[in-house]
Amino acid sequence: MRVIHLSDTHLQAVDGPNSWGFNASDSLRTMLHDLRHVTSVDVIVVSGDIADDGSREAYVRARELVGGFAEQHGCPVLWTTGNHDERTAFSIELGHGHLGTQASQVITTYPQDIAASTTIDGHRFVTLDSLVPSKGYGLLSSAQLQWLRELLTEPAPYGTTLALHHSPVTLEVEVQKALGLQEASCLAEVIEGTDVRLILCGHFHQQVTGFLGAALVWVTPGVVNRIDHDTGAPGTERAVRGASATVIDLGGPSSPVLHTVQARDAHIGELAYELDADQLADVIDRVGPAVRQGR
Repeated sequence: MRVIHLSDTHLQAVDGPNSWGFNASDSLRTMLHDLRHVTSVDVIVVSGDIADDGSREAYVRARELVGGFAEQHGCPVLWTTGNHDERTAFSIELGHGHLGTQASQVITTYPQDIAASTTIDGHRFVTLDSLVPSKGYGLLSSAQLQWLRELLTEPAPYGTTLALHHSPVTLEVEVQKALGLQEASCLAEVIEGTDVRLILCGHFHQQVTGFLGAALVWVTPGVVNRIDHDTGAPGTERAVRGASATVIDLGGPSSPVLHTVQARDAHIGELAYELDADQLADVIDRVGPAVRQGR
């Protein structure tokens, strides 16, 4: 079972330069072009922030670009929401997010959750909805967690992979802790003792890995850009150009095996934006959680 994992395309209604001065759609086109030689692709997972502006036009373009690539490989695409996404436009253009499949289980307690489960060749893929409108952090509703709990009572033949935008695992970086998945212990409790072995996330625009219980958490770098927290002063954020994706092999003796792929971009490494400590603190204040809360 081979998976291509994309995240954070940040497409806009207009296919043109974004606020940083470059075209996010071109970043996706470049990434897909350089993934064309990957063979035996069984499924593509896109873990949120598909649109930057929540527009229907952005989802149409995402469906055309990624869907066209998937059609060439004869595989389905599974989409999740991210904090920049908008549920109405998402659901109109992408439905429950499992295009090219017959999703066996779907929860759409709209406008709160869009989540679904599909089993492909014995491997179960579950997409979760961690979107909190107008905020940057993620949260899974109690209804969604209960749906997942019931779903996981029956194991899949070859195990379960979860996909959601906000990672339950973070670096020791303030912005990640503030804007990652809140109340991650609730998800950990639901998956404990189940067949969940891998959790695919995005949001951080950089490669991060760790464990939530027995499950490996993998954060793929973004398609639109890459964020670096290690080369600047603490409390700052620097983003550079360079589209990345992950290729994942499931089912082998060392499963899961994951590796990142960087697009061949002549502009790779060029500055996209840089936030100083005050600017980043303002972001956390505006879109971070005031208090830890359920919904």
